[in-house]
Amino acid sequence: MGIQEFTYLLQGLAWTLFLTAIGFAGGIFFGLVVALMRVSPSAWLRVPAICWIGLFQGTPLLMQLFVAYFGLPLIGFDLPAWGAVSVALTAHASAFLGEIWRGAIQAVPKGQSEAAQALGLHGVSRMFDVVLPQAFKLSLPATVGFLVQLLKGTSLAAIVGFIELARAGTIVSNQIYRPLLVFGVVGAMYFAMCWPLSLWGRTLERRMAAGQAK
Repeated sequence: MGIQEFTYLLQGLAWTLFLTAIGFAGGIFFGLVVALMRVSPSAWLRVPAICWIGLFQGTPLLMQLFVAYFGLPLIGFDLPAWGAVSVALTAHASAFLGEIWRGAIQAVPKGQSEAAQALGLHGVSRMFDVVLPQAFKLSLPATVGFLVQLLKGTSLAAIVGFIELARAGTIVSNQIYRPLLVFGVVGAMYFAMCWPLSLWGRTLERRMAAGQAK
């Protein structure tokens, strides 16, 4: 495998990181909305959030990519391949992150919110100044773990013809007829991205467990 093929793989790697960043950033924003709706006392907000989470957790990411790529143009949204994939990854991430953060919000002791209420803080301030900072800390290991899954999930974008790292590996392999070498390099690239994140997530989890034990 020459420098030209390796450079092509690096271009696919850049697209993989780009898709991961877009999906995760969008998932953070919309996931927070979903989480707040999920813990809302209003059924008008809570039920749609439950349905959203159930839909995207209960269907394969591959199907979600197909729907975004082929379905959005049918309703007037003619997006490029990377745009459709980004929409699918964002929706997918928002459902999973929303449920992760819902659990973290509900894991914060109620006494914290009650103490804030006793100090005269209104509902929005109690949530954003007292509950969410603690919930974010509790959810951090699971959030990092999902980021690893999302990064690996970008490989499914190849099914709609988008050239990210896995697809670039397939193209290079078909050109030089050395699949073991090419996918060994591709696998090493995924490992170099995912392993540090997994290690960080486990470290955070151990720190939290040690802090709770004290």
